[in-house]
Amino acid sequence: MASKSRTAGLPQGLALLLPSTMSVMGVVVLAPVLPQMLAHFKDMPQADYWVPMILTTPALCVALFSAPAGWLADRFGRRRLLMLSMLLYAVCGVAPLVLDDFRAILASRVVVGVTEAAVMTLTTTLIGDYFKGQQREKWLALQTAVASISAVALFVIGGALGSISWRAPFAVYASSLLLLAGIHFFTWEPEETADVLQHPEAHRKVAFPWGRLGGICAITTFAAVLFYTVQVDLSLALTGRGVTDPATIGGMTAAASLAVPVGTIAFQRLSGLPVALLLLVAFALCGAGFGGMALATGHGWLLASVALAQFGCGLILPTLLTWALRGLAFEIRGRATGLWQASFFVGQFLSAFVVTTLSHRFGDIFSAFLGLAIASGIAAVLALGGLALMGNRAQGATAPGAR
Repeated sequence: MASKSRTAGLPQGLALLLPSTMSVMGVVVLAPVLPQMLAHFKDMPQADYWVPMILTTPALCVALFSAPAGWLADRFGRRRLLMLSMLLYAVCGVAPLVLDDFRAILASRVVVGVTEAAVMTLTTTLIGDYFKGQQREKWLALQTAVASISAVALFVIGGALGSISWRAPFAVYASSLLLLAGIHFFTWEPEETADVLQHPEAHRKVAFPWGRLGGICAITTFAAVLFYTVQVDLSLALTGRGVTDPATIGGMTAAASLAVPVGTIAFQRLSGLPVALLLLVAFALCGAGFGGMALATGHGWLLASVALAQFGCGLILPTLLTWALRGLAFEIRGRATGLWQASFFVGQFLSAFVVTTLSHRFGDIFSAFLGLAIASGIAAVLALGGLALMGNRAQGATAPGAR
């Protein structure tokens, strides 16, 4: 643990883990009612363009504001900012229950995105503050698993509430108040924060590892594109293979997505291996999965390939996050976490654009999958090169006469 007098355990881990559900709430719970929202605002100019932004705006805001949230955490502390962000998230999240002006609704979604950026950055930073070694890796890996499992539940909840009205799913945002109670009762501000507040010049003297984190964040953006391609575009692939019933599409997507938490469980058992080896395995699995998706002719083959790709994503995301946070000083941990979160959500925002561009350039959605399979294969080869380089360095260090 990072604190000098308090020991973090299961209550603190769960309190910081559960808010990861807020990262998927913005899109998943509202996706089933998008057609109803389009119908409600059909008389608004360019409604087909503006209304979907109710779903996508929070992700863009997370990408833009995660890094500033991390800077604020390093400069002024974590816990108080986290609690304020969760409160604003709840208030603005449920606001569309009573708002009818589209501009007001969209403004509330901007605030939801900004506060979501703070929540994801600060909870991850606190996990890094409270836990060390394998315990830290366990809780960081579980973030990915919980987010993926909650997406399945939230999709079902959103669809059920959507049968009442298009506004009803927004009520789910009130659940963040329960998560706020967990933060209030089970967490504390790390004692190191007092040192930063009393000596603000100290954090300026700690060098920020731009080169190392820049490379990790670039890989993370690519991995996020792979991860969200399945979440966003699998329905198009299933439709192209003759599956048109929304309930069937939702069920098949949910079933395949369960491979993500399986991948995170595998990471917990393999986390002692070199990062380059984990990246090699993960990208190879993603490449094989997307290749199978591109060539699949039947539903079973398609879903098995999706599960393989999702397993690879479930392995790679905690690998990258724990790699990013490893060895960071307390004074820069918030900024580093914010930068990683920003790169992840940039990948989410870019995923639809990448797949659409590849589809238009090469013919269809399955051609786009093949392009991503090739890109994953190239990433695996680069990871193999990194692994070989590590082996050469280790051999040189142990050779006779080496210093």
